[in-house]
Amino acid sequence: MAAILECRQLVKKYGSFQALNGIDLELPAGKIIGLLGPNGSGKTTLIKLASGLLQPTSGEILIDGMKPGVETKRIVAYLPERNYLEDRMTVEQMLKFMKDFYEDFNMDKAREMLTHLDIDPKAKFKALSKGTREKVQLILVMSRDAKLYLLDEPIGGVDPASRDYILDTIIKNYNKDATVILSTHLIADIEPVLDEFVFIRKGDMIRHSTVASVVEQGETVDSLFREVFRC
Repeated sequence: MAAILECRQLVKKYGSFQALNGIDLELPAGKIIGLLGPNGSGKTTLIKLASGLLQPTSGEILIDGMKPGVETKRIVAYLPERNYLEDRMTVEQMLKFMKDFYEDFNMDKAREMLTHLDIDPKAKFKALSKGTREKVQLILVMSRDAKLYLLDEPIGGVDPASRDYILDTIIKNYNKDATVILSTHLIADIEPVLDEFVFIRKGDMIRHSTVASVVEQGETVDSLFREVFRC
């Protein structure tokens, strides 16, 4: 299967601090993949490089065979860890903004998810609770028909019940030929939806495996994570 994301000796430095240490990685299309590691491991840096927000210090990263840029932004849907939306806009205005900005944005799908979550489209974003704001941001991303979804800590700030809905939303609403990369340290919560996982620690990729291979050995990804990272 062709790789949707490739890293070749990928290095990223911030001044004298090296966030990624020569990552070599190939991720296939059509999978849900966990990018897993403790805080400060380099997960967000890797996602920002894939989204085109950062440039490598050395090495390269390719998205569907292309360096991140204008062309890849058309096929990548990115959910950052922190809020990126204008607080004064209503939810409906945000939907229209996304529709104007992205040709692949599915307005009907977005409105259906808002209805399911009982979110008022006329509500201003700043009036919503933190958990509801995170749900709106996820809806905006998952309503695109992208090839690669980059989700940075999509469940970190919501309650356990909401986590279940968010993961269900991810499973049901992404293009099945696409890849979803989920960055998180909440392993047990996302393990049921994963096909593959990548362990990253202090800028080094230390393991890339399928979930099935771990299950065959009588383990879980969560237990393996705790063993590797001594949680």
